[in-house]
Amino acid sequence: MKIDEIQIRVRYGETDQMGVVYHGNYALYLEMGRIEWLRKLGVSYKSMEENGVMLPVVYLSINYKKSAVYDDVINVKTQLKNRPTAKIEFEYEITNEKGEILTLASTTLVFIDMKTNKPMKAPQYILDAINN
Repeated sequence: MKIDEIQIRVRYGETDQMGVVYHGNYALYLEMGRIEWLRKLGVSYKSMEENGVMLPVVYLSINYKKSAVYDDVINVKTQLKNRPTAKIEFEYEITNEKGEILTLASTTLVFIDMKTNKPMKAPQYILDAINN
């Protein structure tokens, strides 16, 4: 399935007093990876919402292997797990500059019709973009 990678430099404000990335910030790194994965397909969250589609996270799993620290450049690899249905699933691998695995993660998001607030099938334009 389609894979994308982004690099992020860890900022001071993302760390605790020991200079280690606070665990909750990894969810933000995953979101950044997901947003860029979609953007490179030609899809943005903004355009989805303008078309009446929300994409909330309903499942998040993070397996911390090693700490990222202030000023590290981390690589977030985002991969589509399965062809989207009413949900879209991603797997992630976050590594440091040495290529060491810091975090393994997965998320599940659900396509929600903003008018009815109910789950819906993945929009055709997303399925088409994935197939290209």
